[in-house]
Amino acid sequence: MPIAPVPVPRRFEGRSVVVTGAGTGFGAEIAVRAAQEGARAVGVHYRSSAEGARRTAGRVAAAGSTPVLLQADIADWEQIKAMAGTAFDRLDGVDALINNVGDVAREQMSWRDITGESIDRVLAVDIKGTMLCVHEFGARMLEAGHGAIVNIGSTVIVRGSARAPQYAAAKYGILGVTKSYAHAFAPAVRVNVFAPGFIETEATLGRQDWQSGRGDQLRSLTPMGRIPGPAELAGPALFLATDDAAHITGTYMVADGGYNMVGA
Repeated sequence: MPIAPVPVPRRFEGRSVVVTGAGTGFGAEIAVRAAQEGARAVGVHYRSSAEGARRTAGRVAAAGSTPVLLQADIADWEQIKAMAGTAFDRLDGVDALINNVGDVAREQMSWRDITGESIDRVLAVDIKGTMLCVHEFGARMLEAGHGAIVNIGSTVIVRGSARAPQYAAAKYGILGVTKSYAHAFAPAVRVNVFAPGFIETEATLGRQDWQSGRGDQLRSLTPMGRIPGPAELAGPALFLATDDAAHITGTYMVADGGYNMVGA
């Protein structure tokens, strides 16, 4: 059963946060959590889910923060440049960027179903898109003299994915992006990876394999005995952008209920 709620800390008091892919799912919960933690402004990025982004913006406002809608195709460099410029202008600077947007090839149930189009799309969004966001937002943070970037990765890189190898490859590539820019931007701007395990988003719960026993199987293999919803992991995702993580950069932090137990 879900853990008991704990008081929400105010780790982003007076700061601004941008979350990509915040129209739905995990990104929406991260954006709302940032507002609940005192962020003065939250950039809500979306590509096509305008309605979802407006709902997120409404929740951000209800939590006491100023929402700023940001539309862009993450795989397009010119659009990312424009979005970064708009974000820094309308939010009066950006203190933290959470790169949540990603393509998991959700429709693909087996490696046998892989297509060239899917490979290109997943790599363009997950690797190229993440790198462009880090590059453009990070360069502006560097000019401002401070900032923190959290790239949302995945524990799929630990075990691989027989279902969607392109997704595992893309998420592994994010490690290289993160470590490279952590070196390039140090010490003013920190860059890290937050890697959740399985999350019971609406999209995951609607998958045929999940409904056919995959979810029950994964719960039985997880020491914590359950798969969390996105709201539960929003706080941990934001941790790497807080002052408590001031001496952490270039790292890969896992939150998977003990499923993989990565480490020495």
